[in-house]
Amino acid sequence: MQNTASSTKVERPWSIVTRLAVSYTISASMLLFVAMLILYGVVLQHINANDNLFLSDTVRAVRADLPGKRANSDQLLADEVPPGTTDYFIRVLDSRTKQVVAERPEMGDRLPVSSFPPPPPGDRIPTEGIEYKSPSGSPFLLMSASAILDPDSPRSVIVQAAQDRSDDIEFRENFGKLLLAVLLGGIASSAAIAFLVAKRALRPLEDMATATEKVQASRLDQRLGYGRWPKELTALAAGFDQMLARLEESFERLSQFSADLAHELRTPIQNLRGEAEVALTRTRTAAEYREVIELSIDEYQRLSSMIDSLLFLARAENAETRISRTDFNVGPEIDTILDFYDAAAREQAITLTREGDARLRADPMLFRRALSNLVSNALQHTPRGGRIQVSAVAGNDRTIRIRVQDTGCGISQEHLPRIFNRFYRADAARSSSSAGTGLGLAIVKSIMELHGGSVSAESEVATGTTITLAFSGEPLSATQDR
Repeated sequence: MQNTASSTKVERPWSIVTRLAVSYTISASMLLFVAMLILYGVVLQHINANDNLFLSDTVRAVRADLPGKRANSDQLLADEVPPGTTDYFIRVLDSRTKQVVAERPEMGDRLPVSSFPPPPPGDRIPTEGIEYKSPSGSPFLLMSASAILDPDSPRSVIVQAAQDRSDDIEFRENFGKLLLAVLLGGIASSAAIAFLVAKRALRPLEDMATATEKVQASRLDQRLGYGRWPKELTALAAGFDQMLARLEESFERLSQFSADLAHELRTPIQNLRGEAEVALTRTRTAAEYREVIELSIDEYQRLSSMIDSLLFLARAENAETRISRTDFNVGPEIDTILDFYDAAAREQAITLTREGDARLRADPMLFRRALSNLVSNALQHTPRGGRIQVSAVAGNDRTIRIRVQDTGCGISQEHLPRIFNRFYRADAARSSSSAGTGLGLAIVKSIMELHGGSVSAESEVATGTTITLAFSGEPLSATQDR
């Protein structure tokens, strides 16, 4: 049985050039058709008006000449229709008996009396005749009017006039064919012009596509530039250049991250390998092997912590990541974190204090993790006898700011913009400790981005550093200090 999915024909969408050309051709064809139709109608109306006017003038002239002639005159219609005339015909009927008084010999059965319309009442001369087709198929225009014959013995007669319209019909057919040919030629010309114009108009897109093909992973510095493109493509070129700039930045960050990750993983792995190789150089006692394993636990813990941090950052960068927000007071949470680090702070004679309180809507677990990273980082870089203060400040703009201020060694200004990058180390003073993974501040930044907040840093060398977390929240009616 043949697979229906494979037998289904996939239709390729039309190109933009084809769509524009077809749209333009259809529009031009409709305009041409309407114009030709109007022109055809105007010409036909003009021809019909001229025929009716000619026939009406003929009837008027015949009626004006009849009173001066007698009914039994053989030349009654001789002056009205010159010899050899085949375009129009005249017949005179008695009004009462409907007998033919005089007529053109050619009329006969071609134009019977009954085929003519009745004359209008009184002395009126009709302005429009009626269409008639003879038994032989010849078209005629017919008209009738009342007249007076022989003034010596006035006699009422009917003048019947007919005009052969064969030439008009032939002209109408030829004119229609001409217009049809012009219409078809116009459609073909419109299609060709539309295709050429669309092709030329879209040439900048082809140039842009050619330029984008030059962009590769190794040449992300390429830019389209938006000064040389048409007005309609300027925004597209600018957006593409901005996208390339973001890609270049992301690629550089990814490359740097890969290099940093390899460097960070290499150190503990080399330590573990070195310890294992030393342990295997000779036979050792169980106590010595136990000591090697105990020394390896710290490196294992560092690797585990680094992997957990990287997994957290990966999840935080996922656009579909959702956090569980609840309302809580930040004061008790800050106290909990400070109590956890109190023992370590006492060993270094560092004072931990908390100031202020506020009510915050956030994820409590993520809040504690961010604050814990900041306090831990401050402890690592605050000298003995220093001070770390965590404060909660509620601003007038309904923003809750959590500040972690230390009296540590500080960070120089050129490093501040990059301290929240992964594995970034400001200087030797801040990378001397092996306890850190270089991901703490990067995790803090990711947590703040998940909450729609921000993190900023202020620092002065040899004076201290202040890290500020900005959340949206509600201030308490009264603050409590620890």
